[in-house]
Amino acid sequence: MDIPRKSAGRSRKIRRMIYIVLAVAALAVITAFVSQLKPAAPSVEANTVFPDTVKRGSMLRQVRGLGTLVPEEIRLIPALSEGRVERILVRPGATVTAGTVLLELSNPQLEQDALEAESQLQAALAEYTSLRVRLESQSLDQQAAAATVRANFSEAKLQAEVNEELAKQGLIADLNRKVSKVRAEELSTRNEIEEKRLDISREAVKAQLAVQQARVEELKALAGLRRKQVGELSVRAGIDGVLQLMQVQEGQQVTPGTNLARVANPNALKAELRIAETQAKDIQIGQPVTVDTRNGIIQGSVSRIDPAVQNGTVTVDVALTGELPKGARPDLSVDGTIELERLESVLYMGRPVHGQEGNQIGIFRIEPGGQEAVRVTVRLGRSSVNSVEILEGLKEGDRVILSDTSQWDSADRIRLK
Repeated sequence: MDIPRKSAGRSRKIRRMIYIVLAVAALAVITAFVSQLKPAAPSVEANTVFPDTVKRGSMLRQVRGLGTLVPEEIRLIPALSEGRVERILVRPGATVTAGTVLLELSNPQLEQDALEAESQLQAALAEYTSLRVRLESQSLDQQAAAATVRANFSEAKLQAEVNEELAKQGLIADLNRKVSKVRAEELSTRNEIEEKRLDISREAVKAQLAVQQARVEELKALAGLRRKQVGELSVRAGIDGVLQLMQVQEGQQVTPGTNLARVANPNALKAELRIAETQAKDIQIGQPVTVDTRNGIIQGSVSRIDPAVQNGTVTVDVALTGELPKGARPDLSVDGTIELERLESVLYMGRPVHGQEGNQIGIFRIEPGGQEAVRVTVRLGRSSVNSVEILEGLKEGDRVILSDTSQWDSADRIRLK
């Protein structure tokens, strides 16, 4: 009968414990070594990124914005009086002149007022004529009376002079001389009174005729206004151009001030560009602009900058100096590029997807050999449409990735395959 040895079992337990300790130690060493390893750089297909080379030289700063062609001469045609639209004679798109009748309104009350004003004017003219004839007749009577007194005075004065001479010669009694002298003095006084009365009569005639003339002028102005208002019921274009919009329909009742139509001159256009507010700070009046109409390029210059910001953009007016290409018309969508300035001897590269002027950004620089790219911090300067100035972080000749690398924000290095 075999007897088990206690020493053999103990040895196996010791060996087992040693193996366990060695395994745990090896696992700890492996874990520590792996933790010290850098994570593997992500791989990127080289043909999926957009690289560029940092250059030094002249950089043209530009800003770009979308916009439309807008007529410089636009006339909104309002209703000057209340009325009903009877007929629309011209439709949008038609070429018109200043005298072209676009539509006709009707207003029976206005026409009645015009007839009444004309009737009142004619009555006032007739009354003025009647008054003038009556006053002239009265003036003639006054003049005749004055003439009679003047003749009597002259006769009496002459008789008094004759009697004075005869009395000196003793040919007539002294009483007769005195009587003729008194009569002459009396008629002299009456003559002065008649002359004053005649002057007053003339002034009275002028005053009465002036009052009636003022009444006539007032009614004449009123009648002219009524005739003008009736004439304005035939609504005219006012300028040569193209009818862009007809804003009413036949049978519609309109009130004074209602916009009826819009006429524009298609041969005098300007461009209205909408520039992002962050890019508009360096725009100045007179800067050259290139406007692309998709059918041709037009040269121009900045003529006005809107002081207000609307929906994140600033409106910039461009006066077009070049010849308009075929197909250029109001409301045509255009793309405008404004030249801000030319920077000489600066370090620049293509504009990256992310990064604003004056900011610091992280960008991948392609290492020599083109197999890897490392992230570097770059401080940007002034920017343009397609390029940006580099202030720090890169040097001339460096190759960088401009395309979107946000998916590798957690990596400082990528491999290019």
